[in-house]
Amino acid sequence: MAVSNLKAVFKSDVQTVWNLVTSLDKYQWRSDLGKVEVIDEKRFVEYTKDGYATAFTTTVFEPFKRWEFDMDNSNMRGHWTGVFTQGDGQTEVDFTEEVTAKKVIMKPFVKGYLKKQQEQYVSDLRKALQ
Repeated sequence: MAVSNLKAVFKSDVQTVWNLVTSLDKYQWRSDLGKVEVIDEKRFVEYTKDGYATAFTTTVFEPFKRWEFDMDNSNMRGHWTGVFTQGDGQTEVDFTEEVTAKKVIMKPFVKGYLKKQQEQYVSDLRKALQ
């Protein structure tokens, strides 16, 4: 299992950051997504711009504090945790991904891929909050 963690601070209130991150119908700020399909209140599917699907199931949803979900696609399965903390007019996010590659050949590349994905996500989020 590969684990990647990234913390970032934004000069925005926690409600603004939370609403942007958790909105499944306003995902256009993310440079990696083509579309999001909501299945029900706990399940959704994200599609890359190339059409590659990843299924998500929410396991924890504490507004303005914590969002967790399980994720699964043909290459990996794992768990994501996002913790949101507000202080002094800014918000800190703490994102952790734990992923297991389904294909042996991918195992050496998972951690680097996760780190790159997290950095792109935070970069997109920072731009969207400006």
